[in-house]
Amino acid sequence: MLPEVEVWLRDRTTASADWPVERLLARKGTTTISVVLPARNEAETVGEIVSAIRRDLVEAVPLVDELVVVDSRSTDDTAAQAVQAGAKVFGQDEILPALAPMDGKGDVLWKSLAATSGDLLVFVDADLREFRTSFVTGLLGPLLADPSVVYVKGCYDRPLQEVQGGGGRVTELVARPMLNLHWPLLAGFVQPLAGEYAGRREALERVPFATGYGVEFGLLVDLLEHAGLDALAQVDLGRRVHSHQSTEALGVMAGQIMHTAWARLERQGRMIPLHVPSPGLTQFSRGATGHVPLHRDVSVAERPPMIDVPEYAASRPAR
Repeated sequence: MLPEVEVWLRDRTTASADWPVERLLARKGTTTISVVLPARNEAETVGEIVSAIRRDLVEAVPLVDELVVVDSRSTDDTAAQAVQAGAKVFGQDEILPALAPMDGKGDVLWKSLAATSGDLLVFVDADLREFRTSFVTGLLGPLLADPSVVYVKGCYDRPLQEVQGGGGRVTELVARPMLNLHWPLLAGFVQPLAGEYAGRREALERVPFATGYGVEFGLLVDLLEHAGLDALAQVDLGRRVHSHQSTEALGVMAGQIMHTAWARLERQGRMIPLHVPSPGLTQFSRGATGHVPLHRDVSVAERPPMIDVPEYAASRPAR
């Protein structure tokens, strides 16, 4: 680990318990806060998460100003559950409808910038179980305490079938080695692919968003380039429990992260590309006649910095 990363790890890592809500309220002032849940077929969990945030951080104390769920073409009653729990719900395709539609979690997160108004945005995955509102308050702490911090990642333990630290397989096998290899300044992030993070609108609207599963990887790399390491922080949120994906699904995720990394290596002049990476990923499943190949597209489209979108720029107050 680089010496400057060791210093960063000591100075820019805190725990959610370090940020009690009373301390945040004292620092909030006129800062507005939006909490966003990207959701696709998460009817079992989204309502409980929304209810907890509304109860603890909207009604009990006036910390969160806006609670939004962006529904990514769910086929269950995710939207209905979120509305019943008290969230404002937008369909992914309702936001900036003049733009060509794209798929993926990153597109949902990008569009949430246009559907919200807060100075600070907190993103929380909608599939969390055993959710605690300290996830939100912890992520807000460094942003409210220090105006030089623009982006905060959550870190936590991720059990897999009750094996402590067994989760996060794509992190350990793909994302972390990739970051250490090409962006060693980011080696101090415990959970670089964490779905719980927060940022200043003025920073988030100035970086592109990969539309697929590479969005968290891309944001971390791009915000490092945009703002520098000392403007980034992480908060230990304790334990994160959620549904785990199949190995095949994780392979698709890994492929999209590799494509996201490739695009940034090329854009930042960190490599000389000698070929165009293949968009395909071939996997195998056992069939009646043996191993059957499955072909998947893991190419990653990108949305531009939101501030460059005329419809968005026109809606924002002049600074």
